[in-house]
Amino acid sequence: MRMMMGGGPGRGGGRMRDEAALKAENAKAPKIPHLESRVLALFRPYRGLLALAIVLVLITAAISVAPPLLTKHAFDAGLFPADGSGPNLSELWWTVAAMLAVWVVSNALGVWQAWLTAKVGNRVMGDLRTQLFARLQSMELAFFTRTKTGVIQSRLQNDVGGVAQTLRSMISSVVGNVVTVLAALVSMVLLSWELTIVAVILMPLLVIVQRRVGQLRARIASETQESLSEMTAITQESLSVSGVLLAKSFGQEGAEAARYRAENDRQIALQIRQAMSGQWFFAFVSIVFSLVPPAVYVVTAYLIEGGATHLTAGTIVAFTAVQTRLSMPLLGLMRMGLEVQTSMALFARIFEYLDLTPSITSPATPRPIEASRLGEVCFEEVSFRYPETDPADAPTLDQVSFSLVPGQYAAFVGPSGAGKTTIGYLVPRLYEATSGTVRFAGEDVRELDAHELMSHIGIVSQDAYLFHATIADNLRYAKPSATDEELEQAAQHANIHETIMRFPDGYNTVVGERGYRLSGGEKQRIAIARVFLKDPAVLVLDEATSALDTLSERHVQQALDVVAEGRTVLSIAHRLSTIRHADVIYVVDRGRIVEHGTHSELVARGGLYARLDAEQRSIPE
Repeated sequence: MRMMMGGGPGRGGGRMRDEAALKAENAKAPKIPHLESRVLALFRPYRGLLALAIVLVLITAAISVAPPLLTKHAFDAGLFPADGSGPNLSELWWTVAAMLAVWVVSNALGVWQAWLTAKVGNRVMGDLRTQLFARLQSMELAFFTRTKTGVIQSRLQNDVGGVAQTLRSMISSVVGNVVTVLAALVSMVLLSWELTIVAVILMPLLVIVQRRVGQLRARIASETQESLSEMTAITQESLSVSGVLLAKSFGQEGAEAARYRAENDRQIALQIRQAMSGQWFFAFVSIVFSLVPPAVYVVTAYLIEGGATHLTAGTIVAFTAVQTRLSMPLLGLMRMGLEVQTSMALFARIFEYLDLTPSITSPATPRPIEASRLGEVCFEEVSFRYPETDPADAPTLDQVSFSLVPGQYAAFVGPSGAGKTTIGYLVPRLYEATSGTVRFAGEDVRELDAHELMSHIGIVSQDAYLFHATIADNLRYAKPSATDEELEQAAQHANIHETIMRFPDGYNTVVGERGYRLSGGEKQRIAIARVFLKDPAVLVLDEATSALDTLSERHVQQALDVVAEGRTVLSIAHRLSTIRHADVIYVVDRGRIVEHGTHSELVARGGLYARLDAEQRSIPE
């Protein structure tokens, strides 16, 4: 978690400007090839529903041509017949009935079409969110160590949510308004081609201005989503149990609130900019549309003076009615155009994640894992360097080689940062070796199916992760089909069953976020029970007891000894007292294995292990 640091006004102001410039640079929408066609492809699975919706839109638009023509007929044949005989009530009544029928049918079709497009839009949005989640699940561990959780959450929630309205209304709005505009133009031309020119002469100018405004809104939208990502990240960091505890421990509640307030102020400013960026444009559009009727009247007067006999009162009334109806779909198209341009920036951010390629994948034709060799683990001159490290720095692992037979208990010890944990991560292929070969059951792990490989490996880390769910739910994460008897058996092996039964709700006890309602030792033993249910051939223990007190360590160590029976164990340890019984101990220093042997052999040798053992013995428990 970042902490707010004080500083002089000058230096602080410069730092804030630098951060603002960096955020603006990061907020630029990524360049995604064929973005528009890829967005349209999202609708492909629902082309049947879309086709029906488009047919309904076309029918509705075709029907919309009738009202202005019926209006003209009502005036010229019903109210003011050409023979001057007075209103013709029979003509007027059937015309009014026809107009009513048109509106009833048109609105009924509109409701049906709106339901179809809403259904398609929401399903497309759901598909997009599911694809994005699945893609993120497939990414390698390194992606998540270099990306804030809040930023990832923002892509799933804010970015997909930002395009939701566009997805829901794009087809109905675009198709419906385009067809309505075309139908209105046809009606206008049938009534008077001269007045039609007057009505549409400024349309090209509006399209040019709209495109410029859309580009501006797209840039602002990208900055807005970047700010939302930062706010989500701050929330995730600061309001988690660990974050709140850290802030309170150092008295930084005010600083965290100030950090959130600063980003919230930026978000407000961006939202205001986005809301106002199109207002002047639409004000200009409204003025243009308002000027059209007076212009039509003036031009009509000149045309009548010039001898245009076809411009009757009914024609003028019908034309201005159609022109008024033309303005709304035109305005809708322009609004949708701005929304689409704005949404394209968000679609680009979504597709940026959808286009991520996991660096660790299963081969097209994976090799089978031989059951008789389960538990064999071998490193052959393995070197590894984390992607974000400086190439000039020494590698994390350098030419590491060792071999374990099924059922062997191997411990890896050494100073902090020596590379012990990395060895444990390379076995299940959470990271990929830079060079050399990691073998599992005699096969190169790169030639095995990643999911099958992981199914044979259990990991117990220092920080046992539990979901905000019941103890039973957390245990069944390893084996969803596990019976209550199997849960109890696993818990007994992990030395936690009696503790669970002392809780009022037993196995139905909700553990809280990350298991904060439990002690460290209790969480760790539940994690061990979960691994026991998985029943792996290889067990990786990543300093599983280093954060526990002596009593909890003793309980957890007893549970680990039980779950380790009959399995190959790679135990990354800091406390040497927990691994003295290991079959073989590898001493790792600066990425290399510098010693190996049993506890007594290494102590007798007087090397690094002996020094570490002497140091720990000198520290009272």
